[in-house]
Amino acid sequence: MNKVIIINSSASQNRVAITEEGNLVDFFVDHPEKQRMVGDVYLGKVARVLPGIRAAFIDIGMKHDAFLHFSDIGERTEALQGIFDDDEDDDEVEEIINDSNNEENPNSTLEIARPEIPKEHETKEKVIPRLKKGEELLIQIIKEPVKDKGVRVTSSISLPGRFCVLLPMDNKIGVSKKIVDFKERKRLRKIARGIIPKDCGLIIRTAAKDQSEEALSGDLKYLVKIWNEIQNNAKKSTPPVLLYKDLSTTISVIRDLFTPDVSKVYVDSKKLWKEIKNYLEFIQPQLLDRIELYKDETPIFETFRIEEQIKTLMGRKVPLPSGGHIVIEHTEAMVVIDVNSGRYAAKKEQELNSLKTDLEASREIARQLRLRDIGGLIVVDFIDLEDEKNRKKIYDELKKEFKKDRAKTAILPMTEFGLMQITRERIRENIVQSMNEVCPYCLGTGLLTKKSNLIHEIEHWLRRYKIQGKDKFLTLRVHPSLGDKLKNGFISILTKFQLKYFVKIKLIEDEKISPQKFQFSISKTGEDITEEIT
Repeated sequence: MNKVIIINSSASQNRVAITEEGNLVDFFVDHPEKQRMVGDVYLGKVARVLPGIRAAFIDIGMKHDAFLHFSDIGERTEALQGIFDDDEDDDEVEEIINDSNNEENPNSTLEIARPEIPKEHETKEKVIPRLKKGEELLIQIIKEPVKDKGVRVTSSISLPGRFCVLLPMDNKIGVSKKIVDFKERKRLRKIARGIIPKDCGLIIRTAAKDQSEEALSGDLKYLVKIWNEIQNNAKKSTPPVLLYKDLSTTISVIRDLFTPDVSKVYVDSKKLWKEIKNYLEFIQPQLLDRIELYKDETPIFETFRIEEQIKTLMGRKVPLPSGGHIVIEHTEAMVVIDVNSGRYAAKKEQELNSLKTDLEASREIARQLRLRDIGGLIVVDFIDLEDEKNRKKIYDELKKEFKKDRAKTAILPMTEFGLMQITRERIRENIVQSMNEVCPYCLGTGLLTKKSNLIHEIEHWLRRYKIQGKDKFLTLRVHPSLGDKLKNGFISILTKFQLKYFVKIKLIEDEKISPQKFQFSISKTGEDITEEIT
């Protein structure tokens, strides 16, 4: 499979696209005004402990306090707190051999898809951590803020490198399950045991396959250096303070996703091209020949057909090969996806055609959730299938497609009503949210008040003004689209209002005012009296 990374850099943002056989499968946007936070390490202070919701809020200097769930307080917390006390010795911890399949996202805490809670988590939930208000705590961001919610954090620090992930105070050794060769796993585990520092754990990542001990050791030394700097800064700092900033989105994509199956990386910025080359020279110089500076005058995203695929990505309606389509709607609590059939089919072929459309939708849904980085609860309304075997085929197809997804997912079987529930790990704002702002006119509803209703509100205001107001000369400021309605007709609505309520109204059409609002002021003084009339 031809897998390519395409990087477009402009004055306002960097965009990274990953394609397989020309089809967009991953998309990232790096905004200067909204930098990536996942992986950042802070020295915070406990603001509140709420046992009722099994969580604490940590002051890390942001608008909203960080959310620390008790399940994200690892066994390493007490050892990490020892950083602030030089006289306290850390206890020796028995080494645990642990195969981790979450190496692509080491800061994640979500479990692999299972509707029930694993037994080890049930035991952990009974333990109430010893946290006190005002206590200093070393934490790491694992999820970006979403809307009015603050970041989610963990007290178990993980420092990812190119080939391994350092787990301070953990003493676990893990090898990625994506490395399936038994001899290679055994070799890597042996290397890990030989290079692992005291009181630290290590996860060997997929990219470490076939790498030398020297390469892994060099990567680990870099991570140990970062950890030592974090500890030293923590000792001399006063919370809240940022101790460590993870790589930018663009460089982290190179670190985490520039795997051996990627044939080329194209970059249209000489500055960024040099930055990537400098990074690779340090961690994996044998990949340097795959980095290419794009020099063509045609925009890079147009050459690789990325721009047209992004337009589909931003839309709520996504077409399917057989003529059907899916509609993606965001609500406050969940994302709802509706699957619609294409052309009309005869009744005897209805089940077969519905199955075909639902299978196409399953593949596209998995792709869209990954592309848009949609997390949380997702409910899919598939086309009804009468045969239980066919419903099972849709479930199996989704499970197969989600294996390509780095985020953790949980899927429940399809109900008799054709509904399927999915949960997907949420780490940051989805692409649609990160690339768009809430409309200042409709406030995100997608709906505007009808002009007839606004005119009714204006008349209602004038009716009250006739009772309360004294001045007979008023100025009405509205958006031009509403102004046209007020002026239209042989005898305009505005003229009727003036005759009916015995006032002289000067109409001003202003592009700057919201189409949803109107503003009354006294003509002589310019005083705004819109809110004074009740």
